[in-house]
Amino acid sequence: MKADFCTVKLTAGGAPVSLKVETETRSDLATVCLLREADRVCVTMTPAVPVRVEALSLTLTEDFQSAGHVFLNGWQSWTDSRELPPDAKMRGLHAAPKALVKKYALDGSGDYRFTSYPNKKGRLHGWSYGYTRRGGRFSLFASLSEKNGFTRFVTDAAHNTLTAEKETCARQYPAGEMVTLMEVFLAEGTEAEVFDRWFSALGIPAPTVPPITGYTSWYRHYQEIDEEKLLSDLRGVKTCGFPFEIFQIDDGWEEKVGDWLRVDKTKFPRGMRAVRDEIAEAGLEPGLWLAPFVCERDSTVLREHPDWFLRDETGAYVTGGPNWSGVCALDFYNDEAREYVRETLRTATEDWGFKFLKLDFLYAACQFPRPDKTRGEIMCEAMEFIRACTPGVRLLGCGVPLMPAFGLVDYCRIGCDVGLDWDDKWWMRLLHRERVSTKNSLLNSVFRRELSSRAFLCDPDVFILRAEGNALTETQRETLAAINAICGGLLFTSDDPGVYNEKQKTLLREMQVLRGARLLDAREDGGELTLRFTADGRESSRSFQL
Repeated sequence: MKADFCTVKLTAGGAPVSLKVETETRSDLATVCLLREADRVCVTMTPAVPVRVEALSLTLTEDFQSAGHVFLNGWQSWTDSRELPPDAKMRGLHAAPKALVKKYALDGSGDYRFTSYPNKKGRLHGWSYGYTRRGGRFSLFASLSEKNGFTRFVTDAAHNTLTAEKETCARQYPAGEMVTLMEVFLAEGTEAEVFDRWFSALGIPAPTVPPITGYTSWYRHYQEIDEEKLLSDLRGVKTCGFPFEIFQIDDGWEEKVGDWLRVDKTKFPRGMRAVRDEIAEAGLEPGLWLAPFVCERDSTVLREHPDWFLRDETGAYVTGGPNWSGVCALDFYNDEAREYVRETLRTATEDWGFKFLKLDFLYAACQFPRPDKTRGEIMCEAMEFIRACTPGVRLLGCGVPLMPAFGLVDYCRIGCDVGLDWDDKWWMRLLHRERVSTKNSLLNSVFRRELSSRAFLCDPDVFILRAEGNALTETQRETLAAINAICGGLLFTSDDPGVYNEKQKTLLREMQVLRGARLLDAREDGGELTLRFTADGRESSRSFQL
């Protein structure tokens, strides 16, 4: 892989000026340099006058014809991300009726509003990092910082080009001050070699939190939770014989999504502190779900504080998906909205005592950029704010663009929600890449595996062993359990394990052995996924039908 040139479009009040830079190009507006240093490529600019960057891209040569596979990281946790043939197509929302997309905001959780999907062979894109693979040799391309804007990688397999496009905004750079506009990391080697070198270059220390096991209420009860149901499940978790550590209360405890300081007293008459204390007295760590940057349309917060929310060019609320009564995004830079988020986190962790938080729908913070800030800047600042508000609290990130979460969350979802079936109905497969799918969740767990123990510990979502209340076959449930155990730093169920039969208990014991596995290699071929790993001191391989 070779960096050929960069292209930058500048403006200083007049007509934009485009520069093609192979090493250094001087103009009346700025001097732009393309620096190649060992395993990184850097674009710098020294303005001669106050200047804005309208567009910036770096063009590289990559032999896609010889590469068997290409991986491009999806927009956020839920976006499908797997190895593909270099000549594959990447489908956006072309097949979904526009009226349906608009009504249900199906474009709200992905990159569809600001990214082109050509729907052509070999024209793929991803965010922050990706690689090509030839057997066991990886060619990694990755951003070294998203703090000044997200980096989008775009392939053109027919012409053997890879383009890194840097997000820009209307910020004006002062004359005479050199700035780094883009840094891209390039490395070739084994999987471990290239990812270890990237994280070393990032300067992100390996996470120190341990792998954990636990229970979450979501896929068992969804929003229909109450104190009685949770305490019943708590007894099952406590007596099942498996060493569960976390008992996490998911969505449904609040009056409406976004009304985080209004506990639903019909469900939890004693409040959240009392339930938290019951969980702790049972010997488990209490956990709580929140989505700090969104509110639903029917929430009291939105009704009373409409000025706290992001609005687009037409003045409409910026929507983040079809969930609940509609997802609306908070304006992170509104002082009162930011203080509300801070108070929500303080209440949950100090007043109620939860020291494990699952924070969801985090992408909403950056769905709409500001004139002076890119989406990447906003997301990085939002994650830094969350971390600063939660000292001593273990954080599980979800629904988040991954690189801004590196080193700031302890655990992170790296796939979509699993479903109560394998891959949903055929018409649902025509919708957004972030849709609910057990199959897609498993593939993301496998093909984002390199992030675990480097950026955070990976959350592959839950395993489900119960036969009741779902359409998964026994083989599919066993596949989900095994892959989650092999790939996950976090291993949660959403069953009542107190009613497991002997076969299900045997599977739990097998999962305990697989939890210590180290995944060495993964291959998907013709609907069969083969994993090679070490577990219990032995090298093994297992194949799964997808």
